[in-house]
Amino acid sequence: MGVNGLLNVNKPPGCTSFSIVARVRRLSGERRVGHAGTLDPAASGVLPVCLGQATRVAEYLLECPKEYVAGIELGISTDTYDGEGRVTGRGSPHNISLSSVEDALQTFEGAIDQVPPAFSAVKVGGRKSYDLARAGIQVELQPRRVRIDSIEVMSFDLPYLKLRISCSKGTYIRSLANDLGQSLGCYAYLKDLVRTSYGPFKIDAAVTPDQLQKAAAEGGIDRWLYPLDCALPGSDRVYLEESQALSVKKGLDIPLGIQSPCSQGHRCAYTADGRLLAVMKFVTENGLWHPEKVFNL
Repeated sequence: MGVNGLLNVNKPPGCTSFSIVARVRRLSGERRVGHAGTLDPAASGVLPVCLGQATRVAEYLLECPKEYVAGIELGISTDTYDGEGRVTGRGSPHNISLSSVEDALQTFEGAIDQVPPAFSAVKVGGRKSYDLARAGIQVELQPRRVRIDSIEVMSFDLPYLKLRISCSKGTYIRSLANDLGQSLGCYAYLKDLVRTSYGPFKIDAAVTPDQLQKAAAEGGIDRWLYPLDCALPGSDRVYLEESQALSVKKGLDIPLGIQSPCSQGHRCAYTADGRLLAVMKFVTENGLWHPEKVFNL
């Protein structure tokens, strides 16, 4: 059966998200391992890692909101928008007040069009933007619609600013830092970043790579695994009769007596004994529910 579930990993700064996946693959012995939502190497915090059949629900987890604590230094800009890049501008932030920062931040709340950093994994003509940027090729990235639900100033001590940010998928906090500097007229870059929350996963409950290493040495990492349905925290549950379960296993659409999906558009279907069987999606055309993902747990 393999290892099936999700890990809430606290990624330390200085390593890639891929290196965490490789370590989990080695410790678990499970070949199918992937992460949901890359963190930059310099960033730390919550990195959901999917194992086994949980890799098939990663797409749902990507829709969950995220929360970050971002440290921003005013007065400097870099080509990567963080501390890893080359300095491209300097300006004095000493006339910047807390009220001017708060006024500027209000313009970034809600649905906004944001241009990703040149040094990002966004594809341009089939190539990743950061590969082109490293080769000295300038590209004009198109803005993308993202949503920033809230921005809270946690501390303000010039030239440093600490923010708590709640946002949607696809939001680049590096771009937010750079754009804030432009709005204030003094430049800014992202000095440090911690992802404190990702959907159902919180940093206070996250496991470190060293803790996983210890658990593996003591018999396995199962105690840190979350079930697959954690990837759909907004989905309602429905329990199937045996005949319904057989139809779902065959990939057939079935009636559930429910004519509208939940907020995420899906419902989690379980067998009578409580095992997750499928993720169901409502089909408007026939009024039935389609088994979008079927599991063998």
